[in-house]
Amino acid sequence: MGFLQKKSVADGWTAVVFGTDRIAVADVAQRRDADARPRVRACDSFAREGTDLDVLKRLKSGKRIGRAHCTTLLWHGQYQLLQMEAPDNLPADAPREELREAMRWRVKEMVDFPIDQAGIDVLQIPSQGSRARQLWVVAASHDALRPRVHIFQDAKAPLEVIDIPELAQRNLSGLFEEPNRGLALVAFDNREKGGGRLTITYRGELYMTRHIDVSGPELAAPNAEALHERVLLDIQRSLDNFDRNYSAIPLTRLLVGPLPGGEAFIEYLRNNLSLPVASANLADVMNLEATPRLAEAALQADAWLALGAALREQ
Repeated sequence: MGFLQKKSVADGWTAVVFGTDRIAVADVAQRRDADARPRVRACDSFAREGTDLDVLKRLKSGKRIGRAHCTTLLWHGQYQLLQMEAPDNLPADAPREELREAMRWRVKEMVDFPIDQAGIDVLQIPSQGSRARQLWVVAASHDALRPRVHIFQDAKAPLEVIDIPELAQRNLSGLFEEPNRGLALVAFDNREKGGGRLTITYRGELYMTRHIDVSGPELAAPNAEALHERVLLDIQRSLDNFDRNYSAIPLTRLLVGPLPGGEAFIEYLRNNLSLPVASANLADVMNLEATPRLAEAALQADAWLALGAALREQ
């Protein structure tokens, strides 16, 4: 999924993700290693200094971007993500553009901006059991999209796709999945004003997602027991809802994304969820030989979404 689509011969993707106080850059090779692990060619996270345009120009001049496909992410609140039934009058193999236009007018009353001034994209969800065919529809106002496009243009940096955090996390989740098993994965932004997201994937496809309005630093802070309970309830409700809608997909575990200082929260989940709970370590599923610093949980947390965004296959 993406709001821009261009063709390129570059081997891999570079993602630039702008946070409130930090910026993460990740470069992942498109061709997989012999053991099927994606190879991270470069990854960094640094304090935000100057304007976004200044940052992109420095990255471009330092040859950190420009040699691969380039993508970036919108943040929660800059787009709307809706799960809807697919139109009965369009087959599953209908051209993507037809699906986009059909869904554009179906979501007209569900978004808080004029639909004719919005970017729309769709992602089909494979059918399970007797459940009607479903689609993800993502919509973003041109007011949110244009500034991203313009700063990359002004920096002469090739932006090919604008994506969203849920799909970046889906890409990472697919690496941790066990064959023919669904995976619940919860991860939290490593910034004070960030949030978190719970995703449930199966065979690399996103079936459910829930935004959690709590950041990693908040969960790892002392005396955060009330937040732990609140997040647990959010997760439990989502798991119950998923089981009702997709009972044919077996969920075997919940993974928690890199969470520096979050050991007490992870242990709390282990003690209160019926699913086994474990920590997600990117070193288990990605080749980090070129980026040994990614062994550190703090950098994994900072670069989590950038790495997921750079895992695109097309």
